[in-house]
Amino acid sequence: MKRRDFLKTSVIAGAAFSLNFDGLQAALSTNTIAIEQAPDMVAVMGGEPEVMLDKALETLGGIGKFIKKGQKVVIKPNIGWDRSPELAGNTNPKLVKALVKKCLDAGASKVTVFDHTCDNWQKCYETSGIASAVKEAGGIIMPGNDEKYYKPVDLPMGKSLKKTQIHEALIEADAWINVPVLKNHGGAKLTCAMKNYMGIVWDRRFFHQNDLQQCIADVCTWTKKPVLNIVDAYRIMHQNGPQGKSAADVATLKSLIISPNIVAIDTAALGLFNQVKKLDMEAVGHIGKGEELKLGTTSLDKLTIKRIKL
Repeated sequence: MKRRDFLKTSVIAGAAFSLNFDGLQAALSTNTIAIEQAPDMVAVMGGEPEVMLDKALETLGGIGKFIKKGQKVVIKPNIGWDRSPELAGNTNPKLVKALVKKCLDAGASKVTVFDHTCDNWQKCYETSGIASAVKEAGGIIMPGNDEKYYKPVDLPMGKSLKKTQIHEALIEADAWINVPVLKNHGGAKLTCAMKNYMGIVWDRRFFHQNDLQQCIADVCTWTKKPVLNIVDAYRIMHQNGPQGKSAADVATLKSLIISPNIVAIDTAALGLFNQVKKLDMEAVGHIGKGEELKLGTTSLDKLTIKRIKL
C-alpha cells in the first residue's frame, strides 16, 4: 500500500459509513511543520494497528524517546468490558501487543498491563484478546479487581476529587502509557484518554456521585503523567457506549492519534468521533475542565501536528 504524508486528510472507511476524513483537518488544525521538527501530535490513518503505531512512533522520534532501558513500564488500555475486539468495547489487542513489544525492545525491564474492569476481570481480559496478546508479547497481565491493589494518593489540584486510590502498578512504575479506545459513553458522553483514568482508580462511584466531568479532569492532575497517550480509533463505538449492543454500534475508521498532551488528544479524538456522530465539546465537559486545570490545550492550532495516510 502506498504511503504518503498528508496535510489535508482524505477518506476513511466505516462500518455502514463512508466517511470523509477532510473534517479532521479542522479538528486537528492546519499547521504545517518542518520535517526535522518533532510534532506535538501525530494522526495516522489507513493501516493496521501495528503499522500505524510504527509510523506514529517513528514520526515522534522512536519509542526510545519515551521509554528508557531498565524502566518498569505500565500500559493502561481499556479492558473494561466482556466484549470481543469487533465490538470496540476495549482497546484493540493488536495495538496493545505491538506496544508491549516496542517497550521491551526499548529495554524496559518489565511491561505490566491492567485495567479496573466493569465486567468480570478474567472474562474481560480473555474475551478482549488482550490477555493473550500481552502474554505473547512478553508482558505481564495484572488484575485490578481488588482494593488491595490500590494505594491512596492526594490530588491537591482537584476541585471535586481531592484524593483517591490508584493501582500500585502505576505508583511503582517508572513510566506509563495511556491507550484508550475512542467510543461513546452514556455518562461522560465520550470516553478517550482522560476518561481512561477511571480504570486506574478503585472507587469510581465517587466520580458518578460528585460531578463526573469534573472528577475525570481532577484525577488527571495526578503528578505521574503518562509519557504518551495513544488513542485507538481503528474501530470506534459511536452509540450505546460504553458496552455496546451489536456491530451496528461500531464504525471502522482505521485511525490512531498519539500525543503527550492529554487535553489536545481528546480534543482531536472528539473531532474524529464527530465524523461519525456529532457531539458538542460542551457535552464532553471534562475536556474543557482539563484545560482549566492546565493539563493541556484545546487550541489545536497552537500545536504542530503531523498527519499521515498509509
